[in-house]
Amino acid sequence: MSTLALLVVLLLVLVGGIIFGGLAYVAHRHPSCREPLIIGLTGVAVLAALVTPIVTR
Repeated sequence: MSTLALLVVLLLVLVGGIIFGGLAYVAHRHPSCREPLIIGLTGVAVLAALVTPIVTR
């Protein structure tokens, strides 16, 4: 895997952490949405689905 692909994966992982934290915070502030952890993990799962083709290429 090239250095550029590793850098892209690293940046997407960092963005995923920010997305996870943001979704969990919003769900915590508005409990009628859903459980905070489930919403955050769903966001991270979507990000992982986007990163997988980059890593496997």
